[in-house]
Amino acid sequence: MLDGKNILLGITGGIAAYKTTFLVRLFIKAGANVKIILTDSASSFVSPLTLATLSKNPVVTDFIKSEAHTTDWNNHVELGLWADIMLIAPATANTLSKMANGACDNLLLATYLSAKCPVYFAPAMDLDMYKHPSTAASFEKLKSFGNIMIPATSGELASGLYGEGRMAEPEDIIDFITDHLSKGLPLQGKKVLITAGPTYEAIDPVRFIGNHSSGLMGFELAKASAQLGAQVVLISGPTHLQVEEKSIYLKRVVSASEMYDAVLADYTDADVVICAAAVADYRPKTVADQKIKKSDSDFNIELIKNKDILFSLGALKKNQYLVGFALETENELENAKGKLKRKNLDAIVLNSLNDKGAGFGSKTNKITFIDTNSQIVAFELKTKAAVAVDILNEIVKRRYA
Repeated sequence: MLDGKNILLGITGGIAAYKTTFLVRLFIKAGANVKIILTDSASSFVSPLTLATLSKNPVVTDFIKSEAHTTDWNNHVELGLWADIMLIAPATANTLSKMANGACDNLLLATYLSAKCPVYFAPAMDLDMYKHPSTAASFEKLKSFGNIMIPATSGELASGLYGEGRMAEPEDIIDFITDHLSKGLPLQGKKVLITAGPTYEAIDPVRFIGNHSSGLMGFELAKASAQLGAQVVLISGPTHLQVEEKSIYLKRVVSASEMYDAVLADYTDADVVICAAAVADYRPKTVADQKIKKSDSDFNIELIKNKDILFSLGALKKNQYLVGFALETENELENAKGKLKRKNLDAIVLNSLNDKGAGFGSKTNKITFIDTNSQIVAFELKTKAAVAVDILNEIVKRRYA
């Protein structure tokens, strides 16, 4: 949800400002771009150098840049327009009151008044301040403007009192924002099941039969699904790829048989199923317990057929929207249409090894999306991240539009 988003973080002068170092790291880890406005008093609690290092952007504190004799300045309008999300954390009673009443005596407040994006605020103050009627009035007024409050929690406060007023923990702030952003997304509340990567079929403890799939297409589909609000189950064969999103549950398998069992276990309550894995069609009939020693010049392996995962899912399909992949080298369109019908799919994604930059081992792909109504949509060569978005958009248009 936060990948690629521009986050403008405003930090005001409260003891909770020390938590923002962890908050910035979490934003960066989630793939966001972070810029920071620090008020004068906030710099007493957290170092601009620390925040600049973590965010990889200069920290701004005032309208005029600090270099001597400069005519350059920090443009609050540009900062407000740059942001996809503005977060003020910690938000002190003083700053909240100024925000609620339109006061504009520092760079942070001027930027807040210029922002066109959603604005979140995370209050942090002592118990009596938090409970004061003027603070409650600021909360209500800000929410009436469309600002989103991240509620403070209860606990031991800097004064020694115990009660409400602690700024939400950085992890909880991230979760709050991502949950809020996901509301109203087309796949919110939907379960998307995706397969990715190759399968390895053992010959002996050392050797296996496999293919060149990196798993990147399936992982990008999982990421794009999560960004549309879905809870994702990603079942992947052997690959070095990782996931960061909490809404993606990654199950790792090795063989086609393991993938078959894992997919069937999650299939019943899935809403959308996308089989992007390059599953081995055959496996060795017998697997040696020990490493096979080199002896004769010829070596034969007897193969038997694996269960067809996609065919099995098509036979069991009830309310799922089932999508397969077809990697072809000849008669591409006809073969893909045949697979679509034969396996009882709702749609199939065709890519051809004849297209430069498509298929295994590449960061790009060129696809054609075909559905059961023979509606064919061809796309140009794109990154696999962009291809994943195209595929999800086609599914959403047909299933949830």
